[in-house]
Amino acid sequence: MSEETRAGSAGAGPGTITPDGCAVEMYARMGPDGEQHIVAGAVRAGARTVLELGAGAGRVTHALLELGFEVVAVDESPEMLAEIRGARTVRSTIEGLDLGERFDAVLLASYLVNTAGPALRADLLRTCRRHVKDDGCVLIQREGEGWHDPANVPRELLRGPLRITVAAVEPLGPGRTSVRMEYDFDGRRWSQTHTSHDLDEAAVEAVLAEAGLRVDAYLTDDRTWLRAVPQCAD
Repeated sequence: MSEETRAGSAGAGPGTITPDGCAVEMYARMGPDGEQHIVAGAVRAGARTVLELGAGAGRVTHALLELGFEVVAVDESPEMLAEIRGARTVRSTIEGLDLGERFDAVLLASYLVNTAGPALRADLLRTCRRHVKDDGCVLIQREGEGWHDPANVPRELLRGPLRITVAAVEPLGPGRTSVRMEYDFDGRRWSQTHTSHDLDEAAVEAVLAEAGLRVDAYLTDDRTWLRAVPQCAD
């Protein structure tokens, strides 16, 4: 990611911490949260190729492989990519990626559309458009509206043995918030701080349009997952 993203990020805990604050050990141990089924239900019949941007340690990659997809996993951290098995891996920033290939689906998960500032966000979405087939789709995960309202913090959620806590939020200015997350995994603890940028549906649809994409459907009841298609598509 860009220096802008790293400037608002920090992480602490056992093992390697990437420049954007992610703990390699934690993500290597963490399983998927149903993302693979969202992908499988959103792509057109017969779609097989997926470009996963910001794949990390492969928690979603491996689940997609189990469903029979062919995955190219992209991340800028060599330590993260070393955890991935069975997929082609590419070490690269998302914004700098140009494989000269196009895919049935491009996956931009992990709320990257919110953690990126406006200029970087536009670059991420242009990368998505550059790599998706004209009859393919881009699947994006965004933060829910109001998630980082101080009235909703602290809050916890459990994913098996993993306890995730939204521990603190600090306003940084209009539409920008510093968020501190804490993770407890079988007694091993990590923390991560990142910057979140508010994006309501109108803002998401506007920045997609600038990249040559349009929202085709919201895929989950909380509208945090969406499917976008090239504007040239019917």
